[in-house]
Amino acid sequence: MGSGGGGGLGGSAVLLVWLGLLSGPRGRAAGALRGTDNSETLPESIPSAPGTLPHFIQEPDDAYIIKSNPIVLRCRAAPAMQIFFKCNGEWVHQNEHVSEESTDESTGLKVREAYINVTRQQVEDFHGPEDYWCQCVAWSHLGTSKSRKASVRIAYLRKNFEQDPQGKEVPIEGMIVLHCRPPEGVPTAEVEWLKNEEPIDAEEDENIDTRADHNLIIRQARLSDSGNYTCVAANIVAKRRSLSATVVVYVNGGWSSWTEWSNCNVRCGRGWQKRSRTCTNPAPLNGGAFCEGMSVQKITCTSLCPVDGGWEAWSEWSVCSPECEHMRIRECSAPPPRNGGKFCEGPNQESENCTGGLCIQDRKPLHEVNPQNIQNATDIALYSGLGAAVIAIAIIVVGATLYRRSQSEYGVDVIDSSALTGGFQTFNFKTVRQGNSLLLNSSMQPDLTVSRTYSGPICLQDPLDKELMTESSLFNPLSDIKVKVQSSFMVSLGVTERSEYHGKTHSGTFPHDNNRTFNTIHAKTKPAYIQNLSSFSKRSEMRATGVFGHLGGRLGIPNSGVSLLIPHGAIPEDMSWEIYLCINQGESSSQSEGSEILLGPEVTCGPPEVTVSTPFALTIPHCAQVNSEHWNIHLKKQSKQGKWEEVMSVEEESTSCYCLLDPYACHILMDSFGTYALTGDPLSDCSVKELKVVVFGCMSCNSLDYALRVYCIDNTPCALQEVITDERQQGGKLLEEPKLLHFKGNTFSLQISVLDIPPFLWRIKPFTACQEVPFSRVWRSNRQPLHCAFSLERYTPATTQLSCKICVRQVKGHEQILQIQTSILENERETIPLFAHDDSNFPTQMGPQAFKIPHSIRQRICATFDTPSAKGKDWQMLAQKNSFNRNLSYFATQRSPSAVILDLWEARHQHDGNLDSLACALEEIGRTQPKISNLTETQLEESNFSYSRQNGL
Repeated sequence: MGSGGGGGLGGSAVLLVWLGLLSGPRGRAAGALRGTDNSETLPESIPSAPGTLPHFIQEPDDAYIIKSNPIVLRCRAAPAMQIFFKCNGEWVHQNEHVSEESTDESTGLKVREAYINVTRQQVEDFHGPEDYWCQCVAWSHLGTSKSRKASVRIAYLRKNFEQDPQGKEVPIEGMIVLHCRPPEGVPTAEVEWLKNEEPIDAEEDENIDTRADHNLIIRQARLSDSGNYTCVAANIVAKRRSLSATVVVYVNGGWSSWTEWSNCNVRCGRGWQKRSRTCTNPAPLNGGAFCEGMSVQKITCTSLCPVDGGWEAWSEWSVCSPECEHMRIRECSAPPPRNGGKFCEGPNQESENCTGGLCIQDRKPLHEVNPQNIQNATDIALYSGLGAAVIAIAIIVVGATLYRRSQSEYGVDVIDSSALTGGFQTFNFKTVRQGNSLLLNSSMQPDLTVSRTYSGPICLQDPLDKELMTESSLFNPLSDIKVKVQSSFMVSLGVTERSEYHGKTHSGTFPHDNNRTFNTIHAKTKPAYIQNLSSFSKRSEMRATGVFGHLGGRLGIPNSGVSLLIPHGAIPEDMSWEIYLCINQGESSSQSEGSEILLGPEVTCGPPEVTVSTPFALTIPHCAQVNSEHWNIHLKKQSKQGKWEEVMSVEEESTSCYCLLDPYACHILMDSFGTYALTGDPLSDCSVKELKVVVFGCMSCNSLDYALRVYCIDNTPCALQEVITDERQQGGKLLEEPKLLHFKGNTFSLQISVLDIPPFLWRIKPFTACQEVPFSRVWRSNRQPLHCAFSLERYTPATTQLSCKICVRQVKGHEQILQIQTSILENERETIPLFAHDDSNFPTQMGPQAFKIPHSIRQRICATFDTPSAKGKDWQMLAQKNSFNRNLSYFATQRSPSAVILDLWEARHQHDGNLDSLACALEEIGRTQPKISNLTETQLEESNFSYSRQNGL
């Protein structure tokens, strides 16, 4: 009866549950299961008859909802008649269940499986003290069983880290701790560390520990531990990256062992000896501190003075010998030589005749001796005296000659001539001294008439004393003057050679008929023309001019990197123009906006009214380290109102002009003259501006002072030329070859310091050995060359040698050290050669000789590649083979694209003149029959000659 009652009660319970599940959705099951009288719900456990209750083969697992995707909860039980889910205490409706029934073959029991879907909306709508949960309840005829509660949560991972790792600078072998607190998330995010984008495996490196609360600990820092570290947090939803932390492991400098003491610097008496050490054990690295203390130690020393020997008095004469001679002796003992002193000079004994002529020689009386023998002895004495006199006179003559040469060693002749048609005065130098680096051309022979003489040192303290170097004295026509200077000061007044007119110049800027006589220029028009050109540039060496016609040519400013290529046919056949090219050296008229800076010189070419039928090529040097990720470089043009307008960005496509950016220069194709400049807008702190570090030195008016001037200028030839010209006027000498410094746009300043000054020979004012220049002053120093001056003072005039180091470094950037070893005396100073820029060897040229590619070959190339080809072997492939890969639409708008491409090639290869690269490009394309590289010099000359005849040359 008990068993049956239990079974009956179980059947009633199942029936009631079914009725509840069928009556409505979740939330209504509890009301359906209430009794009619006492309203009690179904008990959690129903008494069962003896036997086996349902047991769960699979229980629901905890789950996370990712985004809006529902999750599935499953459970399996045996033996089971029914399985239902209960979520948050409420029964799940039957329609939301999916059930499957099977039989276990081994036991024969019924196995029932059920699963439901839980959506994100259901979880978000639930508000309770705990997480959303679901549970399985299984029934059999013996009773019920319940599974574990499975929680359902919405998975997420926030974007921002609660704590990002911070960069550090730690000494070597120090401890590095990088903290990381990942973003809040469900489930909790797991943390992984990256070094330079590579995962860190703490198990492979015992020096690294990542177990402590997501932090990265490096117990002993090594140089290899420097890098960028990133904390990565991830869970089933997303992956987040923290900000990168830069770790720099630096090494402080350490002194090496002292060297042995040097020998005493004096041979006799009180002096000094020194020893030195270097900061190389280890050397400072990654911004580590330099060694503290002195690198040189000196102590006093005393050397025993050498004592030269001295003769004692002669002894008495000895008794006369049978040979009619007597002798006497002396000793080198008054005093004897000591401590390396010299032995006495001269004989220690002497003898002479002792009979007054009464003695015999060869057993004969003296009066019987042959008189011829006596005469021979007299002649020998006479000739010996004459020889000594001749030698003495020669020594005096040689000494006088050397003295006069030393006094006039620095004399120079300066010629001021206005014979040139344009009215410019060319200063030529004739020097006695060989190898003077500041005289660019010492081979010109002057034609001198009138002379002025200055003797003695000159110091330009008053502005009136500088009259010789004023602009008016350089540009106003003067009579021929010969200036002879008997001092080294005129070396400082050296003026570089002016650009000469290659061709026949004209008094103004205007088109000329080919039938016009070019050499008929009236004298009254010269001053006006000079004044017109002098308004563009303060120094005439920064301009060039020439007359160009239909044949074209090349115009270049020596030692500046600026040139202009006028293609053949750009100017009409019946016209000729006087073209000028100059560098604006005054205060910059381009006002940079924001972070934009000037990267090269402002260049003016004209006259503006010239119209060309083919684009000309203008080459402008720049100082940017080319990288499109770090720089945005623009070409700008000055309007007639003086306002700067952007023409194009070098990276964009344009049909108005073409910019080819090389590492050190920009080649621009355009069809209008004017004033142009290159500007750059840095895109990151990694943008680099290349600077040239140059050191000059000269004596001050005070004979004990010596001036060091350190220049940090843009790495362009014209900037260096400007500094050299200024230093010539100040008497400066180049002390070391210029060096390159990479200056980053990271807002850190520049430090210039003088190191290792000999303390007992030279001194420098306290707190002046190191000078710091703000970042903005260096970053925008294009128009005014940046320099720092250091004044050193000798203790005594006897000091003639200077040895020190010039350190130029950017804080947290590049560093350059220049070793200075020079003599401050003019006649002992070693000359540091100055190598002229490549364009100094390429003067202004007109006609075919200005171009590398012969005209006949050029015509055949244009005829071949301007014609479209089915295989694509046309001008586009010609451009690509010559590395002109961008902005091809510009060439497409030209009448002859191939001709413009060859003009750009000419501008790019104006210095090397190597046709092999072009020949290789044509050979790769395979559309040329003759190879340019196989052309002989004779063929090139014949081609130029025939071309000249065709054009009436």
